[in-house]
Amino acid sequence: MPLGMRRPLPPLLRTCGLLLGLVGALRAQENASPPWGTWNRWGDQRNGTYLNPVLPADYSDLDCIRVGSDYYAISSTFQFSPGMVVLHSRDLVNWTILGHVISDLNQIGPDLDWSKMNRYGRGVWAGSLRYHAHRFWVYFGTPDEGYFMTTAADPAGPWEPLHPVLAQRGWDDCCPFWDDDGQGYLVGTCFRAGYKTFLFRLTGDGREVVFNTGRVITEGRGREANKLYKFGGIYYHLFSEQQPGQGRYVMMQRSPNLFGPYSETKQLNQADRPDREPNQGGIVQTEQGQWYFFTHHGTGAWEGRCASLLPVTWIGGWPIIGSLGPDGIGQMVWSGPMPVSGPARVSPQADDEFSEPRLAPQWEWNYQPRPDHWSLTERPGFLRLHAFPPLRADDLLAAGDTLTQRSMRTAQNVVTIALDLGGMADGQVAGLCHFSADDGTCGVRQTGAVRTLEFTHHRDRIPGPALAGARVWLRSEWGLDGRSQFFYSTDGINFQPFGRPYPLSWGHYRGDRIGIYSYNDRADAGYVDVDWFHYRYAGGAPDVSPP
Repeated sequence: MPLGMRRPLPPLLRTCGLLLGLVGALRAQENASPPWGTWNRWGDQRNGTYLNPVLPADYSDLDCIRVGSDYYAISSTFQFSPGMVVLHSRDLVNWTILGHVISDLNQIGPDLDWSKMNRYGRGVWAGSLRYHAHRFWVYFGTPDEGYFMTTAADPAGPWEPLHPVLAQRGWDDCCPFWDDDGQGYLVGTCFRAGYKTFLFRLTGDGREVVFNTGRVITEGRGREANKLYKFGGIYYHLFSEQQPGQGRYVMMQRSPNLFGPYSETKQLNQADRPDREPNQGGIVQTEQGQWYFFTHHGTGAWEGRCASLLPVTWIGGWPIIGSLGPDGIGQMVWSGPMPVSGPARVSPQADDEFSEPRLAPQWEWNYQPRPDHWSLTERPGFLRLHAFPPLRADDLLAAGDTLTQRSMRTAQNVVTIALDLGGMADGQVAGLCHFSADDGTCGVRQTGAVRTLEFTHHRDRIPGPALAGARVWLRSEWGLDGRSQFFYSTDGINFQPFGRPYPLSWGHYRGDRIGIYSYNDRADAGYVDVDWFHYRYAGGAPDVSPP
């Protein structure tokens, strides 16, 4: 046969080749990267499959473990209180909020208190969750104060008071590990020392590192997201890194010895900028034996760093994340079969009637609140917010006791609150807000005895009509494009648009928050009563209406 000519394939092989090509094309189309944030469906599709993201809201710096049939995850919370949110799932796709690890941020330092508010973009950074000796353990870092730990018999709490593990600034992304003999260790990165990653022994109670045992096991600018595992008698150190001109991606090194040397290294997934760099998370195995990586998307948009679930395939002793590419490196996967069948579909909590004596777990204050200036018992069935001066006049981001929860990026979002204004005082403002780097509010300002509606966006203020009654209903609506429009009503039925549409924002490593605020520039005076908070958002499956 002359050079360059090929023998024709038999008909059956040609047909098989066409079918394989078609299947490959369909899979490529199924997992093709959609334009970011255009998902009309997400999570559990109720047909045995799921779509990413599984949590289209700000759940950053994830770690995940399984204990029996239950999956637990933690997510960083920065300056918000209570700190370090705990999530629960029965199938890795449907998640609810179980609670928080840190009840009082003053355990970390005074800058996280309402009286200082000096830790935007800092505070509670990434942590790790482990189950050891019949207890749950959380270790995390703050860039200014160092490493902390706590433990609990129940992941819903109560958690022990925080204990400092390493009281030095400049450390991040730590993870504990207990070997088969029960000895504990801690891995963490010192970013102020050129991103050197150290491995330490822990004291027997797990409360402190034995500092003189520290050994550098890897280094490289930007390395973070540390996790330690032991699979098949081999020690694995997972971390993320980025090279100049590239995005962030997941790496792993392994060794037969815990302290190394870690001479074998493997890239586990691609630096995927269109899909916003899935990179920080936890590897977990189901009871049925499948492996997954529960991760955030590391480049934030206005919704924050949302969460996706990627399958893991073990190849050559390495856990490849996502679909295996021709280069042996994983790629983003946007859909797949449900890891576990059977559990009911659930979503993170949102609504609140304020009928309980404790706040529901979806709520987080912007900084540690002033404890004697809010109440769920002074008027049962209402949240009462007492007003006091912010640290900077008329600045929402400097106002204490602002109660928030995460904004979802779904096709339709409608948040409505009902307010009783009867306790307001001269100089007080109160209402509904969004904030991250920028802030937008729809609220009521009282001047003398007159109450006036007002809209603000990043200190640009539009005054509205005077309000005669003591009741007002405020609403925000937004969709996948992240443009909010406020509305108001004086009867709870007929709503009028107010202000102008404006973009929700990303800032301080956080996505947008929806919240309830009240402050008074003139005096420590006045209060507002919140009757209820309702959040209707588009469900993930096509047959699910907003809850």
